[in-house]
Amino acid sequence: MIMRNTFREALNAGKPTIGTHFLFNDPDIAELTGDTGLFDYAEFAAEYSCLDMQLLYHLARAAQCAALPLMIKLDQEGQGFWAQAAIGAGFKSVLFTDIRKSEDIDECHAVIRADTPTDSGRMGVKIRRSALSSYAPDQYLEDLESLVFCVMIEKKDAVENLEPILERAKTKGVDMVQWGPADYSVSMGDPKLFHSKSIHKVEENLIRKCLEHQIAPRIEIGEVDQAKRYIDLGVRHFCIGWDRFILQAGLMKLGDGLRKLTEAI
Repeated sequence: MIMRNTFREALNAGKPTIGTHFLFNDPDIAELTGDTGLFDYAEFAAEYSCLDMQLLYHLARAAQCAALPLMIKLDQEGQGFWAQAAIGAGFKSVLFTDIRKSEDIDECHAVIRADTPTDSGRMGVKIRRSALSSYAPDQYLEDLESLVFCVMIEKKDAVENLEPILERAKTKGVDMVQWGPADYSVSMGDPKLFHSKSIHKVEENLIRKCLEHQIAPRIEIGEVDQAKRYIDLGVRHFCIGWDRFILQAGLMKLGDGLRKLTEAI
């Protein structure tokens, strides 16, 4: 049975969306996140984790139990294979990294879109999870068309080529653009730029340009109070928190509190 892409439905309805990141390759994380009922999707940050095809199946199954669409963020190397593997497992969104020029948008589009006269992609019919119950190409295409297509603008070259990239992104059906300040700072040769307010000008220009091209800007934040500034800029889509940091912060709070109490004995 093909799972509805409620993430896509929320976007099509013009609703704000909220996601969260996870790096741990444990299916329980996806299920626990979905069980909260508070998130529109969860992003598996595979670029920073480890994975195999069997894991993707287990993650997608666990998320489906909790009615939670999954996004996968991929390393640029090998992104074609892993994007198609994730879609076959049941992921509902792909976030491509390291865009530098408009032609990169074409490559990402070809990876995830069907090999039809209209879509001009390279994705053929694969008998994976979305087609296990019935070998029905029409249903397979419908599921593929519901995929949420996201890209990151995070490189110096991408910022310098922003206008043609966004024009191509609009043409190729990109749904969301994610700003990446850390990679941008490194590509500028100034890692400390990430912590400087001077980077806000670049970020705000990206948000403005995305809105002009009618492509949704998405912002990653660590705390709820960081959202207000972006909402004022027109952002309606956020991904908040990373499981590794959430766990670390929780352990720090518990350990520090009890350590102070016991040391006072």
